[in-house]
Amino acid sequence: MATDLPRPPEKPSLDLDRGVELTEVVMQAIEFVAAVVMVFLFAVGVLDLGMQIAGAVGNGDITDPLVVVGFIDTALLLFIIVEVYQTVLAYAQKSKTTEIVRIVLYTGVIAMVRKIIVFRTDVYPSKTEALLTAGAYTVVLLGLGVLLYIERTAAQKELASEEGDESDDSD
Repeated sequence: MATDLPRPPEKPSLDLDRGVELTEVVMQAIEFVAAVVMVFLFAVGVLDLGMQIAGAVGNGDITDPLVVVGFIDTALLLFIIVEVYQTVLAYAQKSKTTEIVRIVLYTGVIAMVRKIIVFRTDVYPSKTEALLTAGAYTVVLLGLGVLLYIERTAAQKELASEEGDESDDSD
């Protein structure tokens, strides 16, 4: 005689999928806010650069090399903001990791070029510190260049292999 024993009450299951979906929605909202912030910063930066240029033209400082270097510095900073915006978009659109890495590398190159353009030895306490800083900038810029070369070479190989796969499919 088989008697049916009462089953213990089921424990409420933790719905991880639902929790993950919620965090994805929150993350997408934060990514959107970050993108809007970048657009706002870019717009403010462009307006500021325009006002700086107008002010320099108005008071005759437009021919001062340091003022022009300041404009270039601001413009490169704006390019960095654009690259950060592109990075946020790439994350939000779930782009390939290689695309995101490429954007980050370009951002790094622009940032280092900006540092090099505004580099002045007279702001350092000694020539040794200025030389060490210049050397560090050089090493970082060369490293970024090597990484960009590696990334490009890998991307070209990937593209060539994809094209090879497509030609094999058409046979």
